Amino acid sequence: MNDTSAVKDALRRQQIETPSWAYGNSGTRFKVFAQRGVPRTPQEKIDDAAQVHRYTGVAPRVAVHIPWDRVDDYAALAAHAEAQGVRIGAVNTNVFQDDDYMLGSVTNPDPAVRRKALDHLLEAVDIMDMTGSRDLKLWFSDGTNYPGQDDIRARQDRMAEALAAVYERLGDDQRFLLEYKLFEPAFYMTDVPDWGASYAHCIKLGPKAQVVVDTGHHAPGTNIEFIVAFLLREGKLGGFDFNSRFYADDDLMVGAADPFQLFRIMYEVVRGGGHDAEAGVAFMLDQCHNIEPKIHGQIRSVMNVQEATAKALLVDAGALSAAQSSGDVLEANAVFMDAFNTDVRPLLAEVREDMGLHPDPVAAYRASGYYERVAEERKDGQAAGWGA
Repeated sequence: MNDTSAVKDALRRQQIETPSWAYGNSGTRFKVFAQRGVPRTPQEKIDDAAQVHRYTGVAPRVAVHIPWDRVDDYAALAAHAEAQGVRIGAVNTNVFQDDDYMLGSVTNPDPAVRRKALDHLLEAVDIMDMTGSRDLKLWFSDGTNYPGQDDIRARQDRMAEALAAVYERLGDDQRFLLEYKLFEPAFYMTDVPDWGASYAHCIKLGPKAQVVVDTGHHAPGTNIEFIVAFLLREGKLGGFDFNSRFYADDDLMVGAADPFQLFRIMYEVVRGGGHDAEAGVAFMLDQCHNIEPKIHGQIRSVMNVQEATAKALLVDAGALSAAQSSGDVLEANAVFMDAFNTDVRPLLAEVREDMGLHPDPVAAYRASGYYERVAEERKDGQAAGWGA
């Protein structure tokens, strides 16, 4: 696709989900850094997420994390979101912070711990029912630190049993997205370590089980765009957790470390039809802003995804196909690089103006005075943080 009007139309339809936890205080394993104006409640997290949508126009959903975003009335939380111009997105589960989960959650050798973990996953589906959410996000820190610590095959049996129970509980319009992670906090063996393991579990279960790709969860040098292309071809790519990494799961702003990689990924998304709404691929941010201002960081991240998407849409598909068919290696690469080297910021400014928005979301947010206002309003009380 390289017709400018078609590109602009596709960019106007783009949707990028932001995570509630990105708006709270966060840090590394050594220190959580407190900032002024951080939300104190799930409702205030949603208020902040609404600012990102207000100035970008493409972030209409906010993911929640249970129990970090636990409330007494989830229908009221969904109504609050709608009043702010956004909706509840994916419901994320947490089976990694309780002491009971030291040896795993759904793969734990203790059946009582497995039951506790499964009950939480099923509770999350109940919350989906109350909020109208389509997606249940499953990530498991389960694994082992030492050879011989547990039976690897038995742990896979336990994982499959839990996933099947969750799958059975899902409604007709609901699905779960199974995330994978190479390592951390399990250092010898992780129970869902890569896309192949996630894909195998999802294939066995059926169409309501999909793979989610977190860009920070791979070994160095992994060709993530191949994984994207493969999963799209198989109809099993359910979503992305966009972030950026230098070393491991750094959770930095998407595109910060390697914008060319983000472009390559988004090209495969476009090439495989994943950008079309009918594909059902959920584009989500999964970032913890440790030293960056929270809302500003999310706006910049959304803009980075927009820029990579715009460049991917500008690849001259006809010229690229011709060069590939004729075996012209350098011309094919040149066509690809021409799109990547295009400055798409003026195009995106036009798209925003067409949508009735300020062409520069960051400037508009800064001029709004929102941060200064909430920093004063929220100076009392307990600020939300990582894990709350």
